[in-house]
Amino acid sequence: MKKVLIVVMVLLFALPMTSMAISTKSATKYPIILAHGAGFESNVLGIIDYWGKIPSAMRDNGANVFITNVSALESKANKAAQWKPQVLEVLAVTGASKVNVIGHSDGCLYTRYAISNLGLDKYVASLTSMGGPHRGSVLADILMGIGDASKLTNVVGPVISGALSLINSGDSEDAVANGYELTRPYMINVFNPNTPDMPGVYYQSYTGKITNALGGGILLALWGIMKPYEGDNDGMVSVTSAKWGNFRGVFDGGFWSGLGGVNHFAEVGALVIVTPGYDAPTVFVNIAADLKNMGY
Repeated sequence: MKKVLIVVMVLLFALPMTSMAISTKSATKYPIILAHGAGFESNVLGIIDYWGKIPSAMRDNGANVFITNVSALESKANKAAQWKPQVLEVLAVTGASKVNVIGHSDGCLYTRYAISNLGLDKYVASLTSMGGPHRGSVLADILMGIGDASKLTNVVGPVISGALSLINSGDSEDAVANGYELTRPYMINVFNPNTPDMPGVYYQSYTGKITNALGGGILLALWGIMKPYEGDNDGMVSVTSAKWGNFRGVFDGGFWSGLGGVNHFAEVGALVIVTPGYDAPTVFVNIAADLKNMGY
């Protein structure tokens, strides 16, 4: 019996290793950092993993993926200050000279701030935005009582604020600063002029959009509120606001777009069970593969 076992083991180890090897589809030159958005941390309420199956899918395809974590609701400057040492730690652990950053929602903004204002431009090869509010959101305007949407503040503001409070699990948050810094006037007139794209860093962006009420889910009401003010949106960020750098396109479910499209949470597979025509892990694997092909 022992002889048979030994023979079987020898045969197994003699088989070509290619069939057992990991895919290299997403094996980028530089490690990848995933940066989460506002109102959340990487682990929501200790129950929901913000990124779901995305990291494991990317790793299965050869990517070296790291997940960073900052406070859910604070100013961009504070979040960027929390994020910077985590980037430096990834560089130290991997020995890499740079990283690729993929941000979702507000994760696209505090990373931009850190790259432009905290000296991380020399350590970041690329920044990919998914559903990033680069020009703010009317929802923040409503919360803060700013501009033409302020008439909705008393009605809708408490609902939005209450939802964020339930999700947020941080201890020392500055929700007011976070809300104000997501308003359209602040982003357009203050943040963007003071957070310029840096030479040597490749910027690109994607977003989802809800095509009809079937895709709204828990964001249905917010999608309806945003539509008259900002047009197509994912329930939190408009398509127009999400465009930054090289805009790569909108995910709406393709052939299945009639079933509702892709909302803000579905972009990363969070709080969503099934989104017809869109699979977040596959999308992120393909984003990494694209970065690899571009030399990043």
